[in-house]
Parts: sequence; structure tokens; C-alpha cells
Amino acid sequence: MGENVQEMMYLVALGRCCLSCGGLSLLTVWNHQLIGNNFTGKSICKTEVALRPTFSGRICSINVSDNILRYICHEDHITCQKCVCKELSFHFQTFGPYLRCLRLLNVLCITETSELLMTSKLQSLVLRWIRSEKHVEPLCKLLIQTRDTLTSLEFVHCKLSSSSISAICASLHEKGIHTTGMQRFCIKTSSIEIDPLAAPSAFVSFLMSVRTLHSLHFCDSNLDRHIARMVFSTLLDSSSNLSSLDLSENNISGWLSTFSSRSVVGSLSSGKSLQSLCKLNLRGNELDRYDAENLAHALLHMPGLESLDLSGNPIEDSGIRSLISYFTKNPDSRLADLDLENCELSCCGVIEFLDTLSMLEKPTKFLSVADNALGSEVAEAIVNSITVSIESLNISGIGLGPLGFLALGRKLENGLKKLLSINIRFKANPYPLFSVYIALPLVSSRSF
Repeated sequence: MGENVQEMMYLVALGRCCLSCGGLSLLTVWNHQLIGNNFTGKSICKTEVALRPTFSGRICSINVSDNILRYICHEDHITCQKCVCKELSFHFQTFGPYLRCLRLLNVLCITETSELLMTSKLQSLVLRWIRSEKHVEPLCKLLIQTRDTLTSLEFVHCKLSSSSISAICASLHEKGIHTTGMQRFCIKTSSIEIDPLAAPSAFVSFLMSVRTLHSLHFCDSNLDRHIARMVFSTLLDSSSNLSSLDLSENNISGWLSTFSSRSVVGSLSSGKSLQSLCKLNLRGNELDRYDAENLAHALLHMPGLESLDLSGNPIEDSGIRSLISYFTKNPDSRLADLDLENCELSCCGVIEFLDTLSMLEKPTKFLSVADNALGSEVAEAIVNSITVSIESLNISGIGLGPLGFLALGRKLENGLKKLLSINIRFKANPYPLFSVYIALPLVSSRSF
């Protein structure tokens, strides 16, 4: 952290150190017992006291533990009982102006926190366990005073109601005034409670008006198909500048049911598109073959898409044939990173898909068909595809068998111009000799 406080402050100012208010406070509370609004010197064994929603102690009353003082190079002040360096508020005032990244627990989302951070210029803020309206109001005060500098906001293990989402978005973006530089907005492993038929206007306005927003994540956030459709439609209608959209680990089957070849032609003629979207993550969304068909139509709205993750969705061969149709009709597509792991694909569907990729002029940078029961029959198509069109391939757990490994090994022995890496890992390796046989310098081969 540095040999002295001045050096640490310099590192923080340069952005090389991240001060975790939540971590510092929790370590400090470790040796205190809460009684009303005061702390005693009696030691407690657990930190749950500080984690309870009923926690109401004043942050400025907390004394920093000796271990933390040593860690931040204040050893000389440990023996002094009334030294100002032992007060947490002192460190807020000292490092506040240099604070750029902050992780905050729900119990610390209080008005006092925003007051202590009045001089900070936060750029990244991570909130954990926000589950009550009483935490949202103080949080909004902090967001308002830092929205000119804040570029990344993340919620983890939170439960956000419609009113909470509305208040948070209103704090980040004042209608009619460009006051935010928000680039990344993330809600993951959380629960969002929004009525798609009456979505908060502040939330919709935030999605439509924040032109600096590049990354939007709603991973494992209890989204249903209606909310997912509303989010996507809002972004599409506003021709958002978004470059990354993550809707993974939500059950949103049917979210693109309104997309068809006819509707796409109509919306494209009106100029609606997500030109800048480069990455779309739909992992584990319970999508089926009909969703894959609708997605193939929706992809026309994303001409700049380079990476698509469909892993963990039972789209089957019918779904992959919809992607084949998309590539056939759009040979100049930029989509070059495709994850089809565990999609219940068969040998026939994958062979058709690999044959289609081999006819495209632009090589595929990455393709995963791992954990699909393909068998040894797919080996020849794999050999042909890696010869001309694929740079990185994941075929782990597809059941190649000894014949498939032999065919693949012979080709790899001769060397390949475009292939940079291949993953042939499988869970139980009954053919260890074949793994050694194809372990060339070019190839990444692992077995268990």
C-alpha cells in the first residue's frame, strides 16, 4: 500500500488503490459491540451485528482497529488513546478527495456516508444487499452529489422495487439536462420488481437518454420476458450507443416473440437499430428453437454485433438452423465469437453449421459447441472447419471417442494456419494416449 500515508494517498489519487468503505468499516466494527448509538470496547466474535438492517450507529463514532492502523502505516498512533487517527471520520476526510472506487454495504447507506463523502469524486460504486427503501433514499443523495463523475454503478444481492429503480435512475439522470457520464450500469444476482406495463418513467428515460451508457447488465436479476422485451425495445427505439448487453441467467423465453421478418423490415426502414452493440450475452435464458428463430430476425438490428453467448439454452438443431439462415443471408456479418455450449445440439445440426462457417470469407474467432452429445461423426466437419475458418475452438465434452480423436490428431500433426487454440477437455478421460498424441505447441489440450 506504500511506506507511508502520503505515498498511499498518491496511489489512490492515481487510481491504483481502491478504498473499500464497507470493508474498512466492517473490519473496524469487528471489535466493537453496538449498544444504541454508542460502541463499547467489548470484543464480539461475529460481524453480523454490523450487517443487520437494524444497525444505526454513527460511522464517525467508530474507532479504527490497531490492525488497520498498521496496514495504513499509522503504527506510531496505536498507543495514543485519543489520537484523531483512530477515528474513522478522520480517514474519510483524509482520503475522501482521492476516493474513486467504493464498495458499500446496505448498513452503510445512510445520510452520514454521503456527508462524509461530500468532497469525493467517485467514479465507480458497488452496492450490496440493498433491500429496503430506507437504504435507497440516502443512496440517492450520494448518487446526486457524485453523478457528474460517476461512470460505473453496480448492484449485487439487492432487491429493488419499482419505486427504488425510479428513484435511483432519477438521481442519475435529471430529465432534460445532460448531467451524467454513466458508462456501466449493472444489476446482478438480485431481484428487480418492475411492472412491464407500467415501467417507471425515470427508468425508461435513463435508458433512452443516457448517451454515454456503453454497458448494461441484468445478470441473474429475476427478469421475465416482458421486462426483457421492454428493455430491448426501449434501447432499440432510442438507437442506443450501447456496446454490451447482458441478460443472462434469467427465464426470458418468448422475449422476442414480436420479431418476425415483416416487423424487422418495417422497423429497419424507420431507422431503428443498435449499431454500436458488439456483445450480447443470453446465457442460461431458457431459450428454445422459436426464440432462436426470432433472435435471427432481431440480429438484423445489430449489424455491429461481434460476440453472442447462447450457452445453456435448449435451442436444439432447429435453433442452430435459424442461425445458419442468418449467416447465409448475411455473409458480411461481423459476428465472429459464438458460444453454443450445452444447447442440446446433435451431430447433424453442428455439421451443417460448421459447413456454413467454412464458406464465409471472414474467419470465426471463437466457437464453442462444448457439452453437446455430438459423437465421433462430427470429427471430419471439425477438421474441415478449423482448416479454413476457425481461430479458437472449444469441443470439450462432445464425446469424440477414439476414432474422432485419431482423425483430429492427424490433422493437428500437420499444423494449421488459422487455428490458435483448441480445447478438447473432457470430464472422464478413457483415452489418455490420444490426449498426449494431439498435444502440439499450437494446441491447448487438457484432460481430467
